[in-house]
Amino acid sequence: MRFFFSKKFLSFVCMTASVALLSGCGWKNTPQDGYKVKLEVWGVIDDTDAYSEIFSQYMHIDPYVADITYRKLSPETYKEDLINALASGNGPDIFMIRNAWRGTFEDKIVPMPDSAAAEKFYRDSFVDVVADDFVKDGQIYGAPLSVDSLGLYYNKDLFNAAGITGPPTTWEEVLSDLNKLNRIDRLGNINQSAIALGTAYNINRSSDIFRALLLQMGSDSGKKGETKMNVTTEGARKAFEFYNQFSDINSGTYSWNPRLHYSIDSFFEGTLGMMFNYSWRYAELQKKNAKLNFGVAPLPQFAGTAPVDFANYWGFVVSKNKTIVPDSQTSAEKTAPVDLVKQNMLRIHESWQLIRYMTFPHSGNAMTLKNGLTGTTKDIFLTFDPAKKYLDNTKKPAARRDLIDVQKNDVLLAPFVAGNLIARNGYQDNPEEVETILAEMIDAVNKGEKSISDALQVATNRISILSR
Repeated sequence: MRFFFSKKFLSFVCMTASVALLSGCGWKNTPQDGYKVKLEVWGVIDDTDAYSEIFSQYMHIDPYVADITYRKLSPETYKEDLINALASGNGPDIFMIRNAWRGTFEDKIVPMPDSAAAEKFYRDSFVDVVADDFVKDGQIYGAPLSVDSLGLYYNKDLFNAAGITGPPTTWEEVLSDLNKLNRIDRLGNINQSAIALGTAYNINRSSDIFRALLLQMGSDSGKKGETKMNVTTEGARKAFEFYNQFSDINSGTYSWNPRLHYSIDSFFEGTLGMMFNYSWRYAELQKKNAKLNFGVAPLPQFAGTAPVDFANYWGFVVSKNKTIVPDSQTSAEKTAPVDLVKQNMLRIHESWQLIRYMTFPHSGNAMTLKNGLTGTTKDIFLTFDPAKKYLDNTKKPAARRDLIDVQKNDVLLAPFVAGNLIARNGYQDNPEEVETILAEMIDAVNKGEKSISDALQVATNRISILSR
């Protein structure tokens, strides 16, 4: 990110009505009021084309942003690369974090200016889990374009052959469908599985599925604002017992074991009736087996209980500090002292204006831009909603409530946006470590090394150490 300073004042007369509509007559090319910034955005999910039109429109309407660049990093090393870059002062201005990372990055990011004035609008605009994850003590730390929650993927051909007319909506219906879908021989070999549940390492997102059950069973580990996970509660024990039964050969619900193919592979091979995953898996399954006849449905719930799903998604945040390199336009300016505090303040201001533009709703397609130095404002008219453009480009479920209304009749996205409305996330400082601990807990019970009670106690002890 660089700053450009100019002492010349220019005037401009709007030439066409289309320019006036998009940028506001005289706004884009009036005096620059002393600053211009370049912004760098880092992400891990999307390619550049997901944002090209969005950034192009913003470059046209905001006279204080000289350039916006997007960099996609490897998911395997993203968190480490990001932390190292921020520590050296060479990180991005804006970057994406998982919703469960806010605690890890809280000392490295800066909340939105004037958060108190925007909090009600923020909570009204996004699904509840977004505020739970990104608002703390009245401060807004980030905002997403999309939220994803768990859905049920089911093989329609296997359902049809078993005489099942539609996907289950409750866990009680799941249990009643097991014997219709399972194909288990006399030796206990599973040739066709009804559902992938009960194990850790051959089920994709097994820890997320288990945590969804924790929430549905009323475990305190998913309470709003909870910073530590305690899985020794009665709700946690019931959730583990329910999850484990599907891998217990002595239970009447035995459907899965650690020797079976990975859940995603089993599903696209056509030997698995049901699995749980996020919306982005849909396109992957289609690519792996174009002939696979499958559908998606909301995550099953326990009858008579309040519905809840588990959220796993990314949001945009702004780095607190960054090494600033001035790029002056005259020799005299190059030797002038640089107000780094002011420049960092302007960088933060413009970064948050870009996030607001991308993620927030804009009534009447109008947005108010503010000069970071003078405080003057201008209403700018947009030719399209950036968040909707992004969702159309990526086919992802919405984070904003108004866009959920648009997507709720979409065959693919409807189950996931329904899940977003009831999604929660038990907050953790170290989500990757927690996932490892939960997987090892499940595997220890699968192998008969620990009882469910002992495994839960060990997991809670290990997680408590992480939270200190």
